[in-house]
Amino acid sequence: MSDDYNPPQDPLVVIHADHHLLLVDKPAGLLSVPGKGEHLADCLLARVQKAFPEALLVHRLDRDTSGVMVFALTQQAQRHLGLQFEKRQTKKTYVAQVHGHLEPKDGTVDLPLIVDWPSRPRQMVCHDTGKEAITDWKVVRYSDDQTRVRLFPKTGRSHQLRVHMLAMGHPIMGDPFYATGDALEAPRLMLHAETLQLRHPDGGKGMRFTAKCPF
Repeated sequence: MSDDYNPPQDPLVVIHADHHLLLVDKPAGLLSVPGKGEHLADCLLARVQKAFPEALLVHRLDRDTSGVMVFALTQQAQRHLGLQFEKRQTKKTYVAQVHGHLEPKDGTVDLPLIVDWPSRPRQMVCHDTGKEAITDWKVVRYSDDQTRVRLFPKTGRSHQLRVHMLAMGHPIMGDPFYATGDALEAPRLMLHAETLQLRHPDGGKGMRFTAKCPF
């Protein structure tokens, strides 16, 4: 996978910037942080730090996922935001296009996840040693053989939304790790971080940031 890394060269899209916070819209196909090796050095963090040298990492999105990412512009903000993520005080909404008709129209997936060591970075459901992972879903609309759905993760496990949808029998379209057959027929991983709600590190005011879904 890493040998064919050709990230998009779109200019940086800033959603919001102030004295503590920087919110950007990450394009699909771009790593959040550098990978191992010179060919994986280009990443959102490096691009952000070119424009905002003081920017600090708070969280990540998978390479193939697009959408809202927050960076801290001070160490105080990084600590404050880090605790919000750790204590699950942030709220995230994702848009996904999944294979097949997901029913019922809303519900919750509660399946513990663990890394699938022989085929990492893949994750898998494991009731014995997995860590708690919870996702709410709500169907937006059905098309021929797909469902557009909003996903509301309550936990932040690696590949959580991708594995949870797979476990429901509805892999996310275009997922290079978990989709097979018809479900692979998409221009990209059809998963987008649409909104992020958090409290501002200076004063604690609740704020909500949105990145328009590109598909």
